[in-house]
Amino acid sequence: MNASYDKNAAVVVLPPVGNGRLNNAELKVWLAQSDLTHEPGPKELLARIIQEIGLPYPDQGMAALRLWGQTGDRPTNWIAGADPVYLEPRLDHLCLHALLQAGVDPGHMRALIDHLQAKLAGDKRLGFLQLGSCCYLSSSRPIATASLPAYVVDQKKPDEYLPVGKDSASFRTLQSEIEMALHEHAANLEREAAGQLPVNSLWLWGGGTAPEQIIRPQPPLFSDDGLLRGYWHSATAVAESWPGTIEKCIEKSVAGFIAVVPEFDDGLDMLESCLNALHAALRSGRLSSLTLLFRDGLRANVRRSHTVRVWRRSSRLLDAANDE
Repeated sequence: MNASYDKNAAVVVLPPVGNGRLNNAELKVWLAQSDLTHEPGPKELLARIIQEIGLPYPDQGMAALRLWGQTGDRPTNWIAGADPVYLEPRLDHLCLHALLQAGVDPGHMRALIDHLQAKLAGDKRLGFLQLGSCCYLSSSRPIATASLPAYVVDQKKPDEYLPVGKDSASFRTLQSEIEMALHEHAANLEREAAGQLPVNSLWLWGGGTAPEQIIRPQPPLFSDDGLLRGYWHSATAVAESWPGTIEKCIEKSVAGFIAVVPEFDDGLDMLESCLNALHAALRSGRLSSLTLLFRDGLRANVRRSHTVRVWRRSSRLLDAANDE
């Protein structure tokens, strides 16, 4: 942690706010008075957060960190994330559809993972694991993988994010074997019959081993995100589940904090409730500054002194659709 960081500052990940979504006039003026910017392109959430507080980004082992965050125990073997995806054939390229956020029936995912374990693990010393909504690949030897999770590549050409170089051949071979094994599996046929996209591939990413645990000062984290929690565990820092409201985050922390509203809880009521609580905490002096990271790419840096910007009453960023 940067020794000069503000101990009474908070970084909060919030639901989308642009495209005229916010109705509360007072909150719209408050955000318009802040330093409001748009960050193009989907970004990996851990990277967005630690960039704000000056912490180092892991050079490998991202999936192992996510598993650590889910279980609370540091994994000791090589691990890669295996996110369920649908690769859509288009005229001259493939388009990746990330399915993890949309949700895959746990029974379907279990059937697919068990099938891959039976078909591919064997003498290749591989292992396929499902934990909650997340899936993993373990291996007795390192395999080249993509560096970013599937949601960052959603609706894009996957080729631009795949590993390259001499070690990429084994990755492509394994991915082809996975896709052949998943082809026309009964679980996928059921999904298609229900009007859902089949899981016709797994996105292998973040391969590596978990870092050794260290002690590093970090603000307390309130989040259900496995990767964030694993990163905090690796620094022996406080990581708690999202408590349901920003008020509870403020109550549970003595100074600053990091909070992540779950992605599924993206209703307007939750957005406005969080903004009202943060506005009040800043106004009262409980917090000295805020960094608000909205899931549609908007970023607001807010300080108490920004209220003197009385000439700012609106922002086109709040009203515009922030498309890629």
